[in-house]
Amino acid sequence: MENAFTIAAYVVAAILFILSLGGLSGQESAKRAVWYGIVGMAIAVLATLIGPGSGLWLASLVLIGGGAAVGYQLATKVEMTQMPELVAIMHSLVGLAAVFVGFNADLMINYIDGIYQAEGMVLGSVAEDGLTVIGLPKEDYEGLSAFGQLIAKKSGVEIGILRVELVLGIWIGAVTFTGSVIAYAKLAGGSSLLPFQVDTSAKKLPGGHYLNAAAAGLSLLLTFIYLGSGGTFTLVLLTLLGLFIGYHLIMGIGGADMPVVVSMLNSYSGWAAAAIGFSLGNDLLIVVGALVGSSGAILSYIMCKAMNRSFVSVILGGFGGPAGEQMAVEGEQVAIDADGVATALNEADSVVIIPGYGMAVAQAQQGVAELTRKLRAKGKTVRFAIHPVAGRLPGHMNVLLAEAKVPYDIVLEMDEINDDFPDTDVAIVIGSNDIVNPAAQDDPNSPIAGMPVLECWKAKQVFVSKRGQGTGYSGIENPLFFKDNTRMFYGDAKASIDTLLPLID
Repeated sequence: MENAFTIAAYVVAAILFILSLGGLSGQESAKRAVWYGIVGMAIAVLATLIGPGSGLWLASLVLIGGGAAVGYQLATKVEMTQMPELVAIMHSLVGLAAVFVGFNADLMINYIDGIYQAEGMVLGSVAEDGLTVIGLPKEDYEGLSAFGQLIAKKSGVEIGILRVELVLGIWIGAVTFTGSVIAYAKLAGGSSLLPFQVDTSAKKLPGGHYLNAAAAGLSLLLTFIYLGSGGTFTLVLLTLLGLFIGYHLIMGIGGADMPVVVSMLNSYSGWAAAAIGFSLGNDLLIVVGALVGSSGAILSYIMCKAMNRSFVSVILGGFGGPAGEQMAVEGEQVAIDADGVATALNEADSVVIIPGYGMAVAQAQQGVAELTRKLRAKGKTVRFAIHPVAGRLPGHMNVLLAEAKVPYDIVLEMDEINDDFPDTDVAIVIGSNDIVNPAAQDDPNSPIAGMPVLECWKAKQVFVSKRGQGTGYSGIENPLFFKDNTRMFYGDAKASIDTLLPLID
């Protein structure tokens, strides 16, 4: 059977990718799942290199070697705290690849169409045996690339379908590219390697949603024009509109919605990869793209549900303004020093630690893990409460705690631990704001009204490790910091935990 090895290898790779995705759903199986993905990708690359259309070995090996070198450098030098922006910028590469493949498909269609016209034939006309290659000079056919030969054998209907696929791939890829670049810049902040800096606030051009709607409408119009009789220039205009939509959509989303944005872009990159697969006739790319696209979409839904927000509202603007006047926050923030926190921890029987992005920025996870070990060695019950949107990436806190070798069985999700706070002696909040904000329940006019939160204020004592009295990434004031049972442990999280450790006896 022709291409039997490639087909079999793709099936094995697809199964490994499915096992990898399934294994990532649990912390204990995640490491094994990563290896499934690595092996599956190695098989896929090998099968592609020696399968149909193989050739240009030197160029292929140089490109693979260069990509491997860049990947190695990133993997060894990028800190775990920089993983969200790394994921975002990687998504942009998938989008850019989809744009290039789409344009390549269009140029190849036009090139082969020119050969057919020179021979007095119409591209996509079907001969009696069903192969349009019949009538095409043999030297012209054999001079085509494997992709070109694939197009030369397509019927008129198949050529039309290919045009639809490449349009979708180019548009989704363009949106993914600029959207991911802006997401990277927002996540990286001042450490962005781009020639421009982007702050985390939501910003839109005058006209806001109307501009996005107009660009989407023009994109649809240009799609029909291209499928009718439009040429490559129509695709160029369509690409520019896609680039604008990606830029403007993500610029209009605030920092508090970044977990949703990252998972959404993950979904976009998957659909872009699937479009590439259809254009290239590569079944594995279609399968993998569908897996990534659907899983990213499901994850985006989970993130939105965790924030009590609709997916559409996030994409069309992120955190909006309040519906009315917000409740006034009464009281004052009361500070406490390391000795006071240590005394409470030494006397406590149960402790719940709530990590947030502040822990990631300060790189305090190792100190937090050591604090956990010392407290557990004293016979105390210590657990971690993880909110689904804590950090800048779904599962961000889980990754950091796993890196610090915190036992998986004491890391609990919000729904698993929220009911236990009334029986908790001490809750320690490290660099979190919105996910522990009682205004989500108490203030119907709050921008986060209705968002499920960790109810840590119900614990007997709450200590908040925070740099200062700022309102955090989303700019929303937190009444938790003013409650009678809350004390503010000001300072850099890593330095604060390091000061606290020797006091735990």
